Amino acid sequence: MIAFVKGIVFRTLKDYVILDNNGIGYQIFTPNPQSFQYGSEVTLFTYQHVREDAILLFGFAKWEEYELFLRLIEVKGLGPKTAVNILSVSSAARLVEAIEQNDVAYLKSMPGIGAKTAQQIVLDLKNKLVVVESELGGKKEVLSDSLQDANDALLALGYKQSEINKVLKQVSAMEYAGSDEAIRLSLNLLANRK
Repeated sequence: MIAFVKGIVFRTLKDYVILDNNGIGYQIFTPNPQSFQYGSEVTLFTYQHVREDAILLFGFAKWEEYELFLRLIEVKGLGPKTAVNILSVSSAARLVEAIEQNDVAYLKSMPGIGAKTAQQIVLDLKNKLVVVESELGGKKEVLSDSLQDANDALLALGYKQSEINKVLKQVSAMEYAGSDEAIRLSLNLLANRK
């Protein structure tokens, strides 16, 4: 599995970018490839999709887009190309908001998404995506799996979502190795607040 590719933008096309990494060109499908400037160095978090006839790379400049992409491709009937197309027209935060608010009309406006698939997205992902709102400018971020696990554990322990959001924002800026450590750090921060 290729976790990320760092390289120089060699070419941008309609739905993918070609990155030059030490003389090897990687074709990576990505939301909005035209946003990458020719000759600039970029790092893309990647997902490798293996089909019978091809091996494809899908890449994301932002970790939260990558995390949301992984959740989207878990939805029955939703492939990686459709997931990338969705993320090319919607921000991660807006998409999560639509899923949480059961906004099927918004989801149907996405390329390649009909009524059935929109309902399946809500059914499969509602209450499974957590977005933390930053105190700086209201920017929203999708949580990693470790922070998602910490959120679920803290909710199960009876903490309020508003308390959890503040603590998880702090934990996301720290270094931690996995869910257990994220939970431990969160509990320590909550204990120190009292």
